Amino acid sequence: MIRPLGKVLSMLNFLSGSKTLTLKHGDVVTARIGALLRDASVEIMPRTASKIEDFHELFPKGTRIYIAHIAGTPIGDMVATARRLREAGFAVMPHFPARSIRDRAELREWIDRYQAEAGVDQGLILAGDASTPLGTFDSSMQLLDTGLFEETGFRYLHVAGHPEGNRSIDPDKDSRNADAALFWKQEYARHSRAEMAIVTQFCFSMPPVLGWIKHLRTIGISLPIHLGVAGPTKLQTLIKYAVTSGVGPSLSVLQRRATDLGQLVKPYEPTQLFQALLEDSADIDRALLPDAIHMFPFGGIKASADYLMQYQQVG
Repeated sequence: MIRPLGKVLSMLNFLSGSKTLTLKHGDVVTARIGALLRDASVEIMPRTASKIEDFHELFPKGTRIYIAHIAGTPIGDMVATARRLREAGFAVMPHFPARSIRDRAELREWIDRYQAEAGVDQGLILAGDASTPLGTFDSSMQLLDTGLFEETGFRYLHVAGHPEGNRSIDPDKDSRNADAALFWKQEYARHSRAEMAIVTQFCFSMPPVLGWIKHLRTIGISLPIHLGVAGPTKLQTLIKYAVTSGVGPSLSVLQRRATDLGQLVKPYEPTQLFQALLEDSADIDRALLPDAIHMFPFGGIKASADYLMQYQQVG
């Protein structure tokens, strides 16, 4: 079971007895980052999974692994990946992108296949990256509103969150529509047997994230939040992903780093982001902290797995 991140930080702040943090392997900060990442989830694509012989060499048994559904990926490949991961003892959460699903019948086919062939009972329900819907669905709310996930007994349903905004939802750069969508999903969760959480777009700066969480809590959205972060990768690769994903304030952090030639040749790691979270957590309400960490392996699944293992061993 995922441990609430706020409780972990509270315990570790008490144990360390200090707000002064210095990042050195083997010290209290390393252990605290390890605690943050103990129950981290990761994401993988079927084509990447097909190249991995033994997932146990990468992740602890029970790790939640999201299976990304890229447009054009056959559902058979998704289900086969889910089955393999489930049989290996991992918690599997495939993507259900609304704009890539033709209609209710196809959604039911996906759900039935995931359950019958792979024993899946959880999913990330999202609109998807496609600009034009393939069929009748345009949003995650429309998928949820079919009642099929509730009817078929899904236990965990996650939805997307955007700490730095989403231009396709709120073109005026406010958060009115995104907030309304999260209110709708929270109401859905109240009447559902499934546990719902928000998993966020990846970010590189803590102030926008903490400000967004405070905003949600202030307006009454209390769903757990799993903070998305980028795993180790080349800085140039990360900037490319950030530009295409519309990450705003965080992108400036990467751009400033890219002006330093010494930093440009070094691979990006999320350590400084976690350090900032730990530093900020000493002075803020625990209720305003994310509940878990989700890692996007832009630099390859092995690099992210190695990073997680490095810290999980000391956390």
